[in-house]
Amino acid sequence: MRIHTYEKLWLVGALVLIVGFIATVTYGSVGLGISMIDDSGGTLSPNAVDDDGRFAEPRVEQVGENEYEAYVVASQFIFQPDPIEVPANSTVTFYVTSADVIHGFSVVGTNVNTMAIPGEVARLTVEFDEPAEYGLICHEYCGAGHHTMEGQLIVLPEDEYEPGGNA
Repeated sequence: MRIHTYEKLWLVGALVLIVGFIATVTYGSVGLGISMIDDSGGTLSPNAVDDDGRFAEPRVEQVGENEYEAYVVASQFIFQPDPIEVPANSTVTFYVTSADVIHGFSVVGTNVNTMAIPGEVARLTVEFDEPAEYGLICHEYCGAGHHTMEGQLIVLPEDEYEPGGNA
């Protein structure tokens, strides 16, 4: 059986594209260090969010030098606390849950993006180097007021940040 020269070129081209696609997907999922949100944040009863010590009073607290934890509750149709204030040059771990239905938690202009699911706690760690203001949006339809569900994340200069300023 004789294979025509053009068929050989198409076969080689197709194989190169297949290998290229596989390499691209592998690099995108492993090489960039991006990790999927898992259940490492824990669980809690959706009916007892107000009774849980972490989420009874949504806040940002300092847990180390330049390390902060933000406990965020999404409920129809607000994020608490709002605004969320953190200092520049810090690492912030967000713990996000929902008190009622599935919500989205997205910090516009960053790669912070997760779902806030009742009964689950999403955990995301992010570094903020420069002072800036970011919008928070809900990207999961959560009811009639979904289009108004927004908040703000303010990264303040270190000398202007006051712990507990957004409690």
